[in-house]
Amino acid sequence: MEKKKKPSRQQVYTLLVQIGRKEGDGLPDGATGAALMCYASGVDEAEAVRETVAILKQADTAPLDVTGYGTLAEREAEGHDISDEERALMDRALAENAVIVAQMTPFFDDGTLEA
Repeated sequence: MEKKKKPSRQQVYTLLVQIGRKEGDGLPDGATGAALMCYASGVDEAEAVRETVAILKQADTAPLDVTGYGTLAEREAEGHDISDEERALMDRALAENAVIVAQMTPFFDDGTLEA
C-alpha cells in the first residue's frame, strides 16, 4: 500500500528586513545599515519572520524591522509584477524550506543607497 505524502502547508513569504550595524556584519564601510529582500518559507507569515530573524542573527547581522508582503498568490492578487527570477527564488525557498536573501541594499548617512 502506497503512503500518500501529506501536502505541505509551507508557503513562501516575501519579506523586507532592515538591519543595523553590528561588528562582522559584512556591510560596506560607511554603511549605517541595509535593506534585505528575503523569501522565506513558513506555515504562516509569523513563522517565516521568526525563521528569517533567527537566521540573520546567526549570520552576525542586527535585524531591526521586518515588513511582510505576503505570499506569491497574495502579491499577484495585489497586481505586483513578479519576474521569473523572483519566482525561481521563491520555488527554491519552498523546496529547501529555507530563507533566501535575494537582494541587499546598504544605507549610508548621506542618504545614498548602493545597489
